[in-house]
Amino acid sequence: MSLYKYLSIDILKKVIAGKIRFTQPGAFNDPFEMLPELYVPENFDKKEINIRFDVIAPRRNPSIGDLKLDYASDYCSDITSRKILKSLNQSIGILCLSKNHESLLMWSHYADNYSGAVIEFDAEHEFFQGQIEVHYHERRPIKDIGTYLNNNEAIPISELCVKSDQWIDEAEVRLVRSLTDCIKDKEGDKFPIYVMDIPIDCIKSVIMGERTLLEHQREVWELVKETNISLSLAAISNWGYEFRPELIKSNEPYPKVNPFISPRTAHIFKDFTGDLGELARWMIENHKLSCIVNQTV
Repeated sequence: MSLYKYLSIDILKKVIAGKIRFTQPGAFNDPFEMLPELYVPENFDKKEINIRFDVIAPRRNPSIGDLKLDYASDYCSDITSRKILKSLNQSIGILCLSKNHESLLMWSHYADNYSGAVIEFDAEHEFFQGQIEVHYHERRPIKDIGTYLNNNEAIPISELCVKSDQWIDEAEVRLVRSLTDCIKDKEGDKFPIYVMDIPIDCIKSVIMGERTLLEHQREVWELVKETNISLSLAAISNWGYEFRPELIKSNEPYPKVNPFISPRTAHIFKDFTGDLGELARWMIENHKLSCIVNQTV
């Protein structure tokens, strides 16, 4: 099984170098992240709320504290949720991944308008323990604050990983980690940037985008050429709303296995000396499709 992440080339280079960001939920693009409605009755004790969360525990079945989605009360709001979220922003980071490697919208939103890349991870690698599949609902979840506070067990953070069904095509899978297990990389505009070390052997492949700049294609090739990471370049298919992957490198390191040179990828190697450069230049000069080499849309 594989999991995928859509990202810019700058972030891709950091991941290949062994660092990946775990982001506080308040920094996500969806303002409803981990922000359910909470039923807080009028006579609720105003003492400080202290709820413990477990970052890797699976959802309970049935979940504790859920109210029916059509539950209505004047005492339902997200005010208390916002206080809890503020606490979570100071304590957890989340890595967002996807089971969908063919999303045109995610290419646009997260991969720098098709000039970034999609990275494929081995979901069975030990780094990805504690995977949480996001649930998608038409209605916003409503939870009873009293049930949460009267429970002596830590609340699985997975039970807050619920989004509007308008996001369903993202098929999102998350890893949640305590920020104490992460490394503070630098200050950010809104939140500090936290990262974790990620082993290169959990990366299976990289697919660069249709609009990835030539200089970036060459940089990525240099980064992965001696690894077991396969490398492809997405090109618009002649049919349908889809891409065809132009394979550049298999999952064997170079020079054990030479790269695959096509009219679409020859430009990466045209300045090489020796047989690779000679083949790339011949391809560009003589192939009938050479007139569209590296022409993106």
